[in-house]
Amino acid sequence: MRQAENRVRELEVKEQRARQRARAEQSWKIQPRRSGETAMLHRGGCGLYSAQLGFINRQEAIIALDEPDIEARQICNPQTGLVDG
Repeated sequence: MRQAENRVRELEVKEQRARQRARAEQSWKIQPRRSGETAMLHRGGCGLYSAQLGFINRQEAIIALDEPDIEARQICNPQTGLVDG
């Protein structure tokens, strides 16, 4: 009985992590500007920057890319999913 309960908890945790990863991949995050650096837009799932304030949605990411002081992080290619065509 205890093994079954533990297995159910493990599966629930695994499912929750998968949902969080899926949400992150459908989101974006902004790495704030630091002295001498440009602010960077990342894919939500990019491990190069851990968002302190959470994710932004597609529309907010499009607006961010239009800002002159925010650049797209080329490694995680945050433009994917933003530009139609």
